[in-house]
Amino acid sequence: MQGVMRGFIHGVDAVNYRLGRIVMYGIFVLMGVLLWSSISKTFFLPTLWTLEMAQFIMVGYYVLGGPYSMQMGDHVRMDLLYGGWSDRKKARVDLFTVLLLIFYLSVLIYGAISSTAYSLGYWKTEPISYLFGVVTGTEEIGRLEQSSSAWRPYMWPVKLVMLVGFFLMLLQCLSEFCKDVLRLKGQTI
Repeated sequence: MQGVMRGFIHGVDAVNYRLGRIVMYGIFVLMGVLLWSSISKTFFLPTLWTLEMAQFIMVGYYVLGGPYSMQMGDHVRMDLLYGGWSDRKKARVDLFTVLLLIFYLSVLIYGAISSTAYSLGYWKTEPISYLFGVVTGTEEIGRLEQSSSAWRPYMWPVKLVMLVGFFLMLLQCLSEFCKDVLRLKGQTI
C-alpha cells in the first residue's frame, strides 16, 4: 500500500511540478497583453480583446499554478501557531484541513463540469455523462456559449482550463493527504 501511495505522490507531484514551471511564465504573456492594451489605447484605437484576454490568462495562471504552489508550500498559511508545531502535529492538522479542501474542490469540480457542459451547448440535467459523451464522440456539441462583451469570445476554453486546474488541485490535495499519512506513520517521502 505504501508503494502505491509513493507512486501516486511522485506521479502527481511530477505532473504538477512540470506544469507549474511552465505556467509560471504566463505572467510574461499577461504583461505583454496588458502592455499592448496600454500602447493601443495611447497611440492607436483601443482594442476590444485585451482586457478580457488578460482575465482569461490570469485565470489559467492562477488555477493551473495553484497545485504547484501547494506542492512547494508557498500558499498562504497562518504561521502564528503552525510554525512552532512538530512535524507530526502539522501532519495531523494538515490531514484534517486537506479533507475540507477536498470536499470544497469536489463541489468546485461539479460546478465546473456543469459550467463547461453549458458552454458547449448542453441544457439538460446530466452534465457529467454529456461531457463523457463529447469526449468519446457519442454526443454532439450544441450552440457554443460566447461572452457578452463586444469581443464575444467562446467561453469553453477558459472553463475547460478551470476544470482541469481544479482536477489537478484535487490530485495534489490527495498527494498531500498521502504525504501526511506517511508522515504520521514515521515514513519519509
